[in-house]
Amino acid sequence: MTTPALLPLSGRRIPTLSPGASSFPHHRATLRLSEKFILLLILSAFITLCFGAFFFLPDNSKHKRFDFGLEDVLIPHIESEKEARHSSRQVIHGGGAHDEHRHREEEESLRDKIRADHERALQEAKEKLRKSKEELKAEIQTEKTKVAEDLKKKDGPKPLPPVPMPKLVGVNDGDPGDPDTKEKRDKIREMMKHAWDSYRQYGWGHNELKPIAKKGHSTNIFGNSQMGATIVDALDTLYIMGLHDEFKDGQEWIEQNLDFGVNAEVSVFEVNIRFIGGLLAAYYLSGQEVFKVKAVQLAEKLLPAFNTPTGIPWAMVNLKSGVGRNWGWASAGSSILAEFGTLHMEFVHLTYLTGNPAYYQKVMHIRKLLAKMDRPNGLYPNYLNPRTGRWGQHHTSVGGLGDSFYEYLLKAWLMSDKTDTEARKTYDDAIEAIERHLIRKSNGGLTFIGEWKNGHLERKMGHLTCFAGGMFALGADGSPDDKAGHYLQLGAEIAHTCHESYDRTVLKLGPEAFKFDSGLEAVAVRQNEKYYILRPEVIETYWYMWRFTHDPKYRQWGWEAAQAIDKYCRVSGGFSGVKDVYSSNPTYDDVQQSFFLAETLKYLYLLFSSDELLPLENWVFNTEAHPLPVLHLGNITLPGSETQR
Repeated sequence: MTTPALLPLSGRRIPTLSPGASSFPHHRATLRLSEKFILLLILSAFITLCFGAFFFLPDNSKHKRFDFGLEDVLIPHIESEKEARHSSRQVIHGGGAHDEHRHREEEESLRDKIRADHERALQEAKEKLRKSKEELKAEIQTEKTKVAEDLKKKDGPKPLPPVPMPKLVGVNDGDPGDPDTKEKRDKIREMMKHAWDSYRQYGWGHNELKPIAKKGHSTNIFGNSQMGATIVDALDTLYIMGLHDEFKDGQEWIEQNLDFGVNAEVSVFEVNIRFIGGLLAAYYLSGQEVFKVKAVQLAEKLLPAFNTPTGIPWAMVNLKSGVGRNWGWASAGSSILAEFGTLHMEFVHLTYLTGNPAYYQKVMHIRKLLAKMDRPNGLYPNYLNPRTGRWGQHHTSVGGLGDSFYEYLLKAWLMSDKTDTEARKTYDDAIEAIERHLIRKSNGGLTFIGEWKNGHLERKMGHLTCFAGGMFALGADGSPDDKAGHYLQLGAEIAHTCHESYDRTVLKLGPEAFKFDSGLEAVAVRQNEKYYILRPEVIETYWYMWRFTHDPKYRQWGWEAAQAIDKYCRVSGGFSGVKDVYSSNPTYDDVQQSFFLAETLKYLYLLFSSDELLPLENWVFNTEAHPLPVLHLGNITLPGSETQR
């Protein structure tokens, strides 16, 4: 899940030197360097010869001559000098002819080495003097590059420690058995291939795709650089669908092109859930080390965002400079609950894979800070100032700005093999307050989750909020006071309400937000709430409800949504969002979101697969639908957890 569309950031242009300004001094320095290089070679050869002649001055009684091809160089016959030493050793150690023979061999080897070194030095000098200035310049540049690469390797990241791979179950196949279900699943795979192939053809390397204009697209959450967000986001979906050629293409692009040293200001939250989550999932599914290495490199770039007075991270950070700031529209410069509260899963895995406790400590610090704060009506407001540690305006939502904070409390517990009881308790308390203050039934009998704003309940529910049906079902097992059945039923009621929001439109696709007042229920009122941008949350809830109940209506509802997407959102260059789901002649927004490949199509594929594909006992999905394995941490005890079993 992602936060609502964010306002554009002001662009900044970095001043650059003109080519003439930089190239001339560099060229001049290169000429001086090449001339010095030639003189240095000649001088070096001369000193080497003089040094050899001086050090090995022959005695007058015996010497040997060696022909080096260029001139005769006298090499002393040093046996007589050492014979006295050998004879004394023989007296002390009782040595004999054998020792003398061994020493003669050593001396002969030493002479051979000296002769070879002299020959090589003279030959290299001779070859250098034959070369043109251009050739010498090229050699100097090659040497400089080699030195730079060696330094880079020396100063580069340390190799990651070997850690045991968590138990991985059900990473592919998942054949549903039933031919009709399999046919539907194959259709979803075909839709994925169309989305990927279109991106491959028209937007490769860009963050996203404009499928009608047939060119690359990006938003301010990714900064101003081409980081291939769609590639990273789609990798695990490709893998579990068995599209291995496409997966390999994505892996090659990441190996050769994915660079995090760019001067780009990115959303910490979006980069964490899409890039780090996507890379970690690709690593666990495929075992390819490059994904783990890239995830760790990127995580290092995000850490400066936590350099605030409270430790609550900035919303954005510049990957090159490490400078952070918050969105201009957020309440009084606040950080956003769903953003700083949706880091735990990925950061715990980073600590597990690297042995570096910093990642885990950052997210646990956030949890501890929130635990100490007063919460109005037990609710968490969506805004928190990272400088003062105080809440911003009192707005609470289980949709945009708040949603995945609650999701990650539950999933922290699940991912820890249910040992992080502190996370579970925090989740249970939060859900109890949400049910008391935000969940209501409409006049028509639809259960919905409203938004708390400045002391009153707004009877409006966003598409993003529809994920909560799946969350309630996922968290039912382990609920306090034997309320598992209650929360599973609550999940089913939310799924029903969200299906109604789809069913009451012309296109059978749900709007961005819908209201429950003035006689209108589960219907969008404002024009700017009638759009559908390929979001996954409703289908996500269908999948969780299917896994926990196997009620066939969830597959039926999912198939209706898939058909509507294929009919109204598919264009020749991919898939596009639509601006009005109540219009029989919809206009397109011309964006193929990366989360369409990461989430929407993945959840549809899983909905028509068997439960053996990525079983929930072994995998926990991050908020971008990237599966991460449950960590059976053995004898490692993380703060907040029970003693490991």
